[in-house]
Amino acid sequence: MAQPAVENPTSPLTLIRPTRGWVNLGLYDLWQYRELLYFLTWRDIKVRYKQTVIGAAWAIIQPFFTMIVFSLFFGRLAEIPSDGLPYPAFAFAALVPWQFFANALTQSSNSLVDNANLIRKVYFPRLVIPMSSVIAGGVDFALAFLTLLALMLFYGIAPTANIVWLPLLLLLALVTALGVGLWLSAMNVQFRDVRYTIPFITQFWMFATPIAYPSSLLEEPWRTLYGLNPMVGVVEGFRWALLGVDTAPGPVVLVSALAAVLLLLGGAFYFRRMERTFADVV
Repeated sequence: MAQPAVENPTSPLTLIRPTRGWVNLGLYDLWQYRELLYFLTWRDIKVRYKQTVIGAAWAIIQPFFTMIVFSLFFGRLAEIPSDGLPYPAFAFAALVPWQFFANALTQSSNSLVDNANLIRKVYFPRLVIPMSSVIAGGVDFALAFLTLLALMLFYGIAPTANIVWLPLLLLLALVTALGVGLWLSAMNVQFRDVRYTIPFITQFWMFATPIAYPSSLLEEPWRTLYGLNPMVGVVEGFRWALLGVDTAPGPVVLVSALAAVLLLLGGAFYFRRMERTFADVV
């Protein structure tokens, strides 16, 4: 007669419970699932240009044609100053980091809803999903940046020694995009009409950032306060590092960096607080 199986009391048991209250960020879990972050990032890169006619060239076409429109209407017709630089180079140097930010914001904000099936079936740190969407935009940035270097060569503009600060400025753009993306992605799960506000937010934010115009039009202390928009420090920093404009960002970058860090921390804690309901609501 078969004996009933006896459960092994030493067998490992993992019990997953929803978090309560304001929890920690779970950074150790992110480190444990770092390979998943890599694979999701690679998947987002491949899916972004799957079945497209011109593929990754969209990363160049979008900012390039926006630069042409800005040069025609703002540079030639409105005669907006460009800190003594050719207006196309002046605008394109701002559009390259802006395009990275705008695309990362859009992709990360919709990332949880787009990955609803994965969230319902498998346990993993949900922070991995918006993070992979933001990091995947690095490929687009690299292609647009090479086009910017070619445009600078065309106008005879050589990068300055300040280019060593460029990785930190790109990190500032990434932190800003991820911070806002965490807020919006978590809210998008609860309120699906959030996705319809994202294009408006992005468009308004673009004109609130000195892309078509220089921040030097503002006098102190307003110029420094303008840095509360984190992308102000990024855009002005890029122009200073690459084009050698005389208006060094200085305090603007410090204010922008502080605002970006606060956005990221607030977004991360809000995301983790709402994470417990994602699988049920999404």
